[in-house]
Formats: sequence, structure tokens, C-alpha cells
Amino acid sequence: MSDSTAIYSLLVLADPYGKPSFAPRLRSICEHLTTKGWRVEVYTEEWQPLDFTHDYPITPIPFYHNQGADWAVKALWSLLTNWKERRFAHEVNNRIKGKHFDAVFCTTFSTFPLGASAQIAEELGVPLLTDIRDLDEQAPNSQYLAHRQWWTRPWRGWYKRTYIRRRNNAIRRAQQVTTVSPWHVDFLRAINPNTALVWNGFDREVFAPAPHPIPTFDIVYTGRIYESELQDPRCFFEGLSLLPELPKMRVVWYTNALGQERVQAYAKRYNIRCTMVYNDYVSPAEVPHILNASSIVLVFSHQAGKDGPHGIMTTKFFEALGVEKPVLCAPSDEECLAQVIRQTNAGVAARTPQEVSAFIQDKYHEWQQHGYTRQAVKPVEKEQFARQTQAAHIELLLSELIRTAHD
Repeated sequence: MSDSTAIYSLLVLADPYGKPSFAPRLRSICEHLTTKGWRVEVYTEEWQPLDFTHDYPITPIPFYHNQGADWAVKALWSLLTNWKERRFAHEVNNRIKGKHFDAVFCTTFSTFPLGASAQIAEELGVPLLTDIRDLDEQAPNSQYLAHRQWWTRPWRGWYKRTYIRRRNNAIRRAQQVTTVSPWHVDFLRAINPNTALVWNGFDREVFAPAPHPIPTFDIVYTGRIYESELQDPRCFFEGLSLLPELPKMRVVWYTNALGQERVQAYAKRYNIRCTMVYNDYVSPAEVPHILNASSIVLVFSHQAGKDGPHGIMTTKFFEALGVEKPVLCAPSDEECLAQVIRQTNAGVAARTPQEVSAFIQDKYHEWQQHGYTRQAVKPVEKEQFARQTQAAHIELLLSELIRTAHD
């Protein structure tokens, strides 16, 4: 599609796409805008092979030769001089010479590439919308640093202060900010008053209910298992230990080797007797079938506290909502996630091991009666969490920014 036939042209700058889900929020927005006639170009950090289909160009830009000495030197230089943001802005500018864009859209889990996005938007003289998915302040102990080895501890405070200052400066320069939970909105409005809530969600064309008889009663977990500051699996495993013997019940894990080690340690600690099945990550295309073949979808959380975690709305919850499978969130965060679970009637945010055990037994009886489970979610409430709904919201905000800039 040429610039002359496109409704608008959008420059998208993003943090790297990562396994196992490859930035579903960003992909749904770009797919929606492309189908609506926008010309979209994405520039991101080179990280992992982008083995998913897309009808718009994605250009990965390399930064590091390895994750050892080269990364360490460049990370220190970036901390001192903001090298990575400046390098990204330079590389993107070289690639977009002679092209017209109506706006810049930046999405990030933390900071990069906010600074480059603000610089490029100002140089192009176009509005900037920044989409913030995570904040350092939402979790304790620098959980989102890519490198958290013991030898990095003396520098973490310096690193955190420096990048938060740079992040906030870039956020103030945006004409519009979007983020993923009410907690994040409240936090970011103190930095930029033009902050709006755009929930995470599920793709309604991919994650749709397909109930069918299942030979085993499977509690399914998909995705990464984080450290105990973000996820506290003890409530779930203690709840499992309280169960009577339930024939054909399994807990099925789709996670990496480190996640499997953590699960095995908990299973041993709580003397879990039911069958545990371990699998590596699977491609995003396999997840809808896996969830539809489950009886319960497990979501690990952590009770919110003064220092966090706050506002963590995991994608796996919304995908379970999409296929209308019972969600077992353990323990309850007693904050945003628990509120949405109640609002949609998606399952239970368990506060105690006894609630975990009771919920599993209730759904097990449902499986015994029907051969499968299906959660009676509230349709109207569910629809607001469809990615198509959120992508349309982003399109509306971008269109308003562009029209205002043209007036």
C-alpha cells in the first residue's frame, strides 16, 4: 500500500519481540490498523527470530554481538551516555529517510525505546503515543532487569534511578500515553495527565470456546514462571496437597527448563501425588487448542503490597477468558486481576489453599458430568477485553492525535 492510498502512515518503535507470545498486544494493533488501511512500519531491537506471519514490514536492528562482554560494555555505556536510545534513533532515521509518517507509536514493557521515539517524533514534527505495558515500580527487587546476577547488585539502584528519570522525561514529551491497568493509569497520570486505560486482552478470532469431551481432567499452565516476588505458587501447591485422589487428574505445564525446575521443587516440597506433565514452550498457534483441551487454566499471581507487585494483568488470563475456561488465579493479587476475574465471572482468585482445593473439586465434578468444563463468563464484560476492541481504541486515539496536529 502506498502512502497516497493509506489512510495514515504510522511509524512503530518497539522493544524486542520475545518468546513465547511475540508481543501479542503490538501484533493485534498493527494487524487491525493494516486491515483498516493504515500503512504501518515497525522497527525493533533484534532479539529472536520473528517466526510469525505479518502483512506489514518489521525491521529488527542489532545491538549486541553476544550476551556476555559485548553486552556488558554497551550496557554500561548506555547507562552513562544513553547510547542504546541514541543508536536506535540514528538507525531508524537512516531507514526512514524520505518517508512520510503522520504519527509515532511506541510500545515498551519498561523504558526502551521511549527516548528514541520522543526524539524521532519531535524531529518529524508528528504526535507521539506511548504505550506502557510494565513499570519498574510495579515489582520489587528489579525483577524486569534482563541480567540480575549477584555481581550486578551494586549497580541496580543507580541503573533504576537513571532509567526511571529518562523514562519519565520521555513520557512527559508524549501527546498521549496508554497503559494496561487502573493502577498503571493512576501512576502514570502523575507524570503525563493524558494517560488512558487500554486493557490487555485476547484475540477473539483465535481464542474462542470450542467445548468438547476430554479424556483427562487437566489443569494447564502456559508461559514463564517468574521469581517469588512476582508469583507465589505456594497457595496452589498447598491446595493441591489437600485434594483427595481424583482419578485422571493431571497438572500440565508448558514452560521452559527453569520453570520446570521450579515446579518440580514445589511438587516435591508439598508431596504432590497427582500426575505432573512437563512440556517446553509451544508456538502461539498451539495455545488456543491447548487451552480448549484444558479443564482449568492456572494463573500464578502474588498479593499486592506496598512495594508491589501491582497491576500485573497477564495475557494468559485473558486467553483463558477468550476460550471460556475456568481460571484458577492463585494466590489472589487482591487488586486489578482479582477485580476483573469477579467482573467477568472468569473463575476464582483464591486467597487460601482451601479455596484452591474447593474450586478444583467443583470443576472436577463438572468435568465428570459433561466430559469438559466451560465457564459461564459474562458476554458483555468479556467483549471489552477482546484485542479487537482495544486495537480500535488505539486507532481512535491515534486518529484524534493526527487530526489535532493537522488542525
